[in-house]
Amino acid sequence: MLEPATIQKLTACALPILFAITVHEAAHGYAAKYFGDLTAERLGRITLNPFKHIDPIGTLLLPALSLILGGILFGWAKPVPVNFGQLRRPKQDMLWVALAGPASNFVMALLWGLMYARISLFPETAQLFLSQMSVAGIQINLVLLVLNLLPLPPLDGGRIAVSLLPMPAAVQFAKLERFGMLILIALLLTGVLGAILSPVLRFFQQLIQQLLF
Repeated sequence: MLEPATIQKLTACALPILFAITVHEAAHGYAAKYFGDLTAERLGRITLNPFKHIDPIGTLLLPALSLILGGILFGWAKPVPVNFGQLRRPKQDMLWVALAGPASNFVMALLWGLMYARISLFPETAQLFLSQMSVAGIQINLVLLVLNLLPLPPLDGGRIAVSLLPMPAAVQFAKLERFGMLILIALLLTGVLGAILSPVLRFFQQLIQQLLF
């Protein structure tokens, strides 16, 4: 049976997780539409309805286990389908479509940070819970930002790398996508992922602090 403190932690994290993942995926869809691909729009994926983006294991089970057991938050949503061939400039526009998701997480981290910085404006009885939610919102969005910028297909950072590399190298690098999740899980289980991401995560945490506090 979960302890009350754990239940409170999960409750405080639930809304930030849903927002972080939902807006991230919707941002990809909106950017794809802006650059010419209507696939996500036709499938109803440019939406803030979290049920359109939730993956039962990646969005619910794994993040909950990560929060209970400790360690880096790990999870995923149902990827928004993007037909890069439908973009007006497929290779160049891929960068902006991929970058839209992490950029949305940075904006959300700023908004949660603003809420935390102005927590005194809320009723005193709600300040403790809202401060916990705000901190969770900052941490969750920054983790998703940094994780997705890892240059490994199919993560957003991998798409960005494919967009920036010369065509021959981009084609070869894109072939890693079939092994991407296996590589990511191996990095997670061996602790290498945390070692790689921690310095970048600290950089963004300090940046949020300097901007808002």
